[in-house]
Amino acid sequence: MAWQQLHLQCEKDNVDLAEALLLEAGALSIALDDAGDQPLFEPLPGESPLWDEVILTGLFDATIESGTPDVIEQLSHEIGAQVQASRTWVSAVDDKDWEREWMSNYKPIECANDLWIVPNWLTPPNPKATNIIMDPGLAFGTGYHATTRLCLDWLTEQDLTDKVVIDYGCGSGILGIAALLLGARHVYAVDIDPQAVLATNQNAARNHVGNRLQAFLPEDFTTFWQQQNVAPVEVMVANILAKPLIALAPYFVTLMAPKSRIVLAGLIESQTEQVSEAYQPYFALDPKHAYTAQEDQHWQRLSGTFTG
Repeated sequence: MAWQQLHLQCEKDNVDLAEALLLEAGALSIALDDAGDQPLFEPLPGESPLWDEVILTGLFDATIESGTPDVIEQLSHEIGAQVQASRTWVSAVDDKDWEREWMSNYKPIECANDLWIVPNWLTPPNPKATNIIMDPGLAFGTGYHATTRLCLDWLTEQDLTDKVVIDYGCGSGILGIAALLLGARHVYAVDIDPQAVLATNQNAARNHVGNRLQAFLPEDFTTFWQQQNVAPVEVMVANILAKPLIALAPYFVTLMAPKSRIVLAGLIESQTEQVSEAYQPYFALDPKHAYTAQEDQHWQRLSGTFTG
């Protein structure tokens, strides 16, 4: 056994103190996890929201004194008392090739109509299918989340031949890249996170569509759109969150051609009506589609046609 883990469950107000005490005691890394079943949606850049009850896991090197089982057990009592932990426990971890270990968690994903998402270190199960080769990096959009899958399935149902598409909230670029592989002529990808813009460009190059995709931060996209006098687009995908979806509805209208198609995702069942109301003046919306994710959350997809 090469590693020991010290686990603490405490309220979020005591997390900073718990982290400091674990690091001071010699922890090599600290992981934070939800102690209950409280969903946290994708944060804005720079935000670090926490669950009300948090489990902290400090990783210690068992080959040195600070990581031996008796020392870790003593630390669990001392630190647990200081942070008013509701419970503490210790576990041992086998030494592994961690670089390869995280990669083993990713498998090719089959979407609708013979569309696949394939991690870039794996061979596509069906080389003749439409394969999106992705690097699951820091940006949102690996294909494993329900909202991404809902949008991908919708894209496979559209006639994208020679269409121009906006992927607003592009994350890893997966939706824009899928649109290009499904026949779109050009994609404008937009995200508030510079890491997402970088990841989108890298993944587009990986899929040999980089010459047909342009990625922007929102302010740069607005400037580009105005200066280049870009023609309204025929398709838009926006997989973000309910609040920005509502706020962006009037802006999206200015980017779209009459009878263009839109799909909205990133909202849960209770938010569907409010988002629908924001888009109702501009779009004839199709019936909603629900997907139950593994966490038993009912994610929603709204799609519709711009009435102009």
